[in-house]
Amino acid sequence: MAFQYINKIREILADVEKEESGKIEQAAQLMVTATMDKHSVYIFGASHAGILSEEMYYRAGGMMTINAIFGREVMLDRKPITFTSKMERLEGYGTALASTVNFKANDVLILHSVSGRNPVIIDLGMAAKEKGVKIIALTNLAYSKSVTSRHSSGKRLFEIADVVIDNHGDIGDASCKIKNVAQKVGPTSTVIGASILNTIVVEVNQQLVDLGVETPPIFYSANLDGGDRLNQHLYNEYKDAIHYAF
Repeated sequence: MAFQYINKIREILADVEKEESGKIEQAAQLMVTATMDKHSVYIFGASHAGILSEEMYYRAGGMMTINAIFGREVMLDRKPITFTSKMERLEGYGTALASTVNFKANDVLILHSVSGRNPVIIDLGMAAKEKGVKIIALTNLAYSKSVTSRHSSGKRLFEIADVVIDNHGDIGDASCKIKNVAQKVGPTSTVIGASILNTIVVEVNQQLVDLGVETPPIFYSANLDGGDRLNQHLYNEYKDAIHYAF
């Protein structure tokens, strides 16, 4: 068996390590500063891009201070699922979603969109920037530059962000050729995106410890003895940056 997909993932991860290390460091530094100053970190993505919001949110080994923004109309449990495509293209929905978040200057917002062209991600990013929020974009630059924006501003995600991290995937996201089939299969953005974001989380927490933070805001597993007590202690310390029920 050739394991074409696994080999492709290895190739992309090597490209990310080579080409994006500086941007990953910049993103980590933004999050370190926000954490030290008790500012908030948010993350959003629509439809499948939103899987990374769930990856970063409320899980053992992750950061307590990452707050996921969920838009019900662009989540994968929405029926019919095709409605999510209409909503992420509806200008104004992202602005309305942003109005439900208490963004403050020097907060950080991670936005994940492979194409970076749809209004929901642009509206949300623009609304946050108006409040002084720093934007980290996780996108596919080759893909995004090959398409036009669907937003009235004409901008794509990479054009409004402070830090842009390229996921180095194929245009269209699917990566593997099947004999006698025109359409490729095997999208890579979720695997690569999760690897990038978890790399950032690890770097952030190492830097926090290097700066003298004895107990960085890392979730302990609730299934470990004492986990609940440790999590409660960390919540009390970082509660100003945590905006979900604990």
